[in-house]
Amino acid sequence: MLRISRDLAIDENDIEISFVRASGPGGQNVNKLATAAQLRFDTRNIALADDVAARLNRLAGQRMTKDGVIVIHAQRFRTQERNRADAIDRLLELLREAHVRPTPRRPTKPTFGSKQRRLEGKKRRGDIKAKRGSARFDD
Repeated sequence: MLRISRDLAIDENDIEISFVRASGPGGQNVNKLATAAQLRFDTRNIALADDVAARLNRLAGQRMTKDGVIVIHAQRFRTQERNRADAIDRLLELLREAHVRPTPRRPTKPTFGSKQRRLEGKKRRGDIKAKRGSARFDD
């Protein structure tokens, strides 16, 4: 069992990991060995609250299919073991991040001093621009 939070844990048997060939440079090693890990996790196997499921859907983005399966492709390392561990760590981090409820923003009003500074800056800038005009001679 992999612990995500104190009230949620996922079974390691629910995670499917297959190994495929990695893309990119690497010489003959890339062409011969299947070291990249492709992790698939069906989110319907765990009970998630509606708000957590919505955050998970938003955070996963294109990594989540329409059926609710998260697909993570890990090819950062040269060995299967490290790529497998990296994929599992990324899944757990994604699930932990989805469990964090964002704090609501409380709208605030600008202070009197900040309003004064803003208006003084605007006045100063306007004076500079007003002096740019051509010199006028009143004869």
